[in-house]
Amino acid sequence: MVANSIQAKVVFSYRGEDYSPTMTLDLDAIMSLHGTLPDLYASLARSNGIDTYSYLYEVMEATELCFENPRGVAAECFADGVFDIPCFERAWHAWRALDALRMVAGEELGVADLEGEPALKRALLRAYDLGRAAERPPGDAPR
Repeated sequence: MVANSIQAKVVFSYRGEDYSPTMTLDLDAIMSLHGTLPDLYASLARSNGIDTYSYLYEVMEATELCFENPRGVAAECFADGVFDIPCFERAWHAWRALDALRMVAGEELGVADLEGEPALKRALLRAYDLGRAAERPPGDAPR
């Protein structure tokens, strides 16, 4: 299993001083806990000792996050320095589902290589997505 991670940072100045808080995000741990990526600015601030109730934090929030060094599924949703978070969330859920779907395909259908059966893989993923959609309350947006 490939670990999914990415480095997030924001570079800004406040009162004549330059700041560049940085952290490596363990995307698997975050997604396993929340199912989605929470407010990255708050996480970045806390990990760098910045009070989230300060003017320094407000200036930080007004500056665009930069991402680099994506690993795993995160690399599929990263291009030209831009990390597409909704793309990653969808891809991560599909990636996690594939582990379970491979097991189902092997045990129930005798399929040893799900990658060699693209139509079956698509059908199982679609069924999985429909099941997830059925669990959401009406009006909730898909992740």
